Amino acid sequence: MRLTVSAATSRRQPEREKPPRFRGQVGTGCGGCHTCGQRLFESQGARIIKRPAGDLAQVTGEAPDLRAVNTRFYDTLWRKSRLVGPECFNTWPIVQTLVREGGRRLEIGPGLRPRLPIADTVFVDISTEALSRLRDRGGNVALAPVTAMPFPDVTFDLVCAFDIVEHVEADDTCFSELARLARPGSTMLLSVPLHPSRWSRFDDIVGHFRRYDPTLLTEKLRHYGFVIERSAPFGMRPRSSSLASIGMDLLARHPVQGFWCYNNLLLPLAIKRQKPLKLYDGVVLADQFDDVLLLCRRSR
Repeated sequence: MRLTVSAATSRRQPEREKPPRFRGQVGTGCGGCHTCGQRLFESQGARIIKRPAGDLAQVTGEAPDLRAVNTRFYDTLWRKSRLVGPECFNTWPIVQTLVREGGRRLEIGPGLRPRLPIADTVFVDISTEALSRLRDRGGNVALAPVTAMPFPDVTFDLVCAFDIVEHVEADDTCFSELARLARPGSTMLLSVPLHPSRWSRFDDIVGHFRRYDPTLLTEKLRHYGFVIERSAPFGMRPRSSSLASIGMDLLARHPVQGFWCYNNLLLPLAIKRQKPLKLYDGVVLADQFDDVLLLCRRSR
C-alpha cells in the first residue's frame, strides 16, 4: 500500500552550533575514527570488550557539548533505573523469530531497555552506566556515537535501532553507518516517529531533532540499501493527553521526581498495557499513528 503524506521530511529546528571535529581511538584494536560523521577506517577492526574483561570500549577525544550533556543526562537517568529485559516488550516475539536465524547481533542505544537478548548481543550506547549493567548480564558493549561505531564493515546479520535516529542531527551519517555495518541480506529493525506536522512538546523534551515523513523515509532507506519488508504501528507514549502532559511537566520542571514517576509508575503501566504487535507487508498506512516499526532487509 502506498502512503499519502505531507512533503516535509522534518520539522525545521533552530540553527545549532556544529560539533567540533572528533578524532580518537576505540578500545585498543582499531585504527581510530576520522571526523565524527565519517565512516571508520579500520585495518583490523575494533576489539569488543566482553564480560568480564576490563573497561568498556570507549571513544576518546574531544566531543561536542551536546553529547556531553546527553551523556550526563542518560547516565543520571539509568543510574536511578532498573534494567527491563527484552522479554517484557511487545517486540519480543518478532525478535525471537529473527534471533533463531542466527548470526551476529547489534543493538544501538538500548539504555536499560534492550530489545535483543542481552547475552552475546553487541550493544552501542553513550551511557557508561547502561553499558556496565548490560555487560554484567553477559552483553558485549562499546561506548561510541551512532555516527561512528567501532566495527569493521559488513559485520552484523541483525541490526536494531529503536527510537534512535530521530535524535541524531546528522541522520544521513547515521543511516550510512547502519548500511556499512549490515551484511548483504541482513535484517534491520528500525523505529521512528512520523509526521513533522505532529511535532509537540514531547518531541522537545525527549530531544528529537525531527519527525519523519513516511514516504521520504522509505526513499531514504532505499538510498542506503534497505528495503522495507514489513511494518507495524509502534510506540509506548501514553494515549491519554492529560497523562502525557503531566509527565512532560514533571520532566521539564522537576526532573528527579519526573524520572521517578516514569520509572516506577508510567513505564510499568505502559508495559502492562502493551498490545501485541501486528506486522503488515510493506509499509502500513501511516496517517492514524505517530510512530512506526520497520523490518527492513539489506540489499544483496
